[in-house]
Amino acid sequence: MALSGKLIGYVEISKSGDVFHDLIRHKPHDLVAIVPDKVHDCELHEGERGAVGSVITWHYTHDGKRKFMKEIIESVNEENHMIVFKVIGGELDELYKSFTIIFHVEPKGDGQLATWTFEFERPDTSVPYPTSFMDYLCNIIKVLIPITELNSYSIKDKNGVG
Repeated sequence: MALSGKLIGYVEISKSGDVFHDLIRHKPHDLVAIVPDKVHDCELHEGERGAVGSVITWHYTHDGKRKFMKEIIESVNEENHMIVFKVIGGELDELYKSFTIIFHVEPKGDGQLATWTFEFERPDTSVPYPTSFMDYLCNIIKVLIPITELNSYSIKDKNGVG
């Protein structure tokens, strides 16, 4: 019997929710330059960056181990700054029967919340809740806060193209 679960993580951000959404959706490869110790590569395999149906592979270090994750963009909601990824390969896909990652930004007082939601299905109780991976993604958002709050946010590649 599979065990369904849901885990939600929040990070308070200023009014830069559209920048976070744009970075996660259209420029995920920029994370390689921003957090190279955590994200090593972001490859587009199919489709266009940020488009529903696109397939992306991430190479990253989590809990001291190099890992990879392949995902497909299932849906996008521009109004709510939301993007839904279904994991289709890598360690999370091997460990869980299903794993969906949702990123969205929602208003909170004068600021906003960057929100990660995991919806997953564990094959049995020996498979842990993905709390460590949630902490990992929330910490990446925290690293991005000062960068995205710059008015001139722009990451340039090694050839100077942004």
